[in-house]
Amino acid sequence: MLLGTYFYSVDEKGRIRMPQKLKSQLGENFVVTKGSNGCLFVFSQEELKCSIYDKLKELPLTAVDAQKPLRMIMSSAFEVQEDSVGRFTLPAILREFAKIEKNIVIIGVGSRCEIWSEERWNAYNSDELSFDESFSKLSDFNI
Repeated sequence: MLLGTYFYSVDEKGRIRMPQKLKSQLGENFVVTKGSNGCLFVFSQEELKCSIYDKLKELPLTAVDAQKPLRMIMSSAFEVQEDSVGRFTLPAILREFAKIEKNIVIIGVGSRCEIWSEERWNAYNSDELSFDESFSKLSDFNI
């Protein structure tokens, strides 16, 4: 299970490090794609295949309403590979989408990780809902 909050910086070439605790679960090659609320999602290849791709490929081509989300997720997905010192380049298109310039926050969210600009993460967490109010909303999903 992917857990925790980690603070890092992006270097001048757009490279970052994945925390070792998360990387060991993601595997050597993982996938970064656009996520919700202005963050980036990070999936192991297996998780992306099982949780998203295998379900999406079942959609008929005639399901026109399903094509846009399929295109949005898959066209923005990049398989990343680390260099010899454990960094990977976050593609410019994803940095622009997530408004990542320098400081980032990487969080574990169970089956995936998320990469946030520190500013967006702080704004997201300053939402008026308290932890208890947010937590109680899980009951809407039978959790």
